[in-house]
Amino acid sequence: MVTPFLILIVVVIITCIWLNHISSRIGVPTLLAFILLGIVYGNVGAIPVHLDNRPFAMDVCTVALIFIMFYGGFGTRWETVKPVVRESVLLASVGVLITAFLTGLFCRIVLSWGWAESLLLGAVVSSTDAASVFSILRFRKLGLKNHTAPMLEVESGSNDPCAYMLTAIMISVVNGTASGGSVLWMIFSQIVFGAGI
Repeated sequence: MVTPFLILIVVVIITCIWLNHISSRIGVPTLLAFILLGIVYGNVGAIPVHLDNRPFAMDVCTVALIFIMFYGGFGTRWETVKPVVRESVLLASVGVLITAFLTGLFCRIVLSWGWAESLLLGAVVSSTDAASVFSILRFRKLGLKNHTAPMLEVESGSNDPCAYMLTAIMISVVNGTASGGSVLWMIFSQIVFGAGI
């Protein structure tokens, strides 16, 4: 049975495919087009879609996050990135930490936020967007030298887990549920179990 919700899903998917095609032609990142689409179909957009089932929305977002976080590895060839793995891993971990700290420092000094809230915002925005980086690197011949393109590709595809873990830690700090042992266990379990799996 065809329902209006099913028709809306089909329209959104077709619109996404069309926006992907158009954005690649005019040089606009596809992510920006999808954000605009979300605004149009959002609760306060031109065509409001009210989603009151928050657990369902969270499940959908979690599945989408899994695809986003692991998308980078599927299109990357090991032979291309092997020479720059060390640099990419440093950028994806230490680079994320430095970016989060500098953003948090800016929020603390300029916006006068508390340290926990400042560092939480820093953690949220600390990772680069893999989809945008892949779009730029794969569809535009930039002529980058010294293996810069594969290094950026691996970094952008692998920094999300570090930013996700840092965000989870900062949320627990803001909520007051963090302890030294729980933070150390989260870092250990994410790195060891994640690498193992």
